[in-house]
Amino acid sequence: MPFNPEIAEELNVLALFNSETTQEGVKIHSSARVEVIAAAERLYKKELITQVDGGYLTELGRAAASHSEDLLSIIRS
Repeated sequence: MPFNPEIAEELNVLALFNSETTQEGVKIHSSARVEVIAAAERLYKKELITQVDGGYLTELGRAAASHSEDLLSIIRS
């Protein structure tokens, strides 16, 4: 199944986080693109991030972000 634009945007939002620490969060500002705000909201509903506008990665979110980093690394090499 190919990545649709919504999934791609969610992966882009996950890429903003540092999956190696629980001490760094991300804030999606209200002035961000509508697609970014919507992606953050979907990630929150999927329990991958702690706040609707970013916050921190949950345990599941850290795993997802780590896997997405691995995928990007493979594709870019």
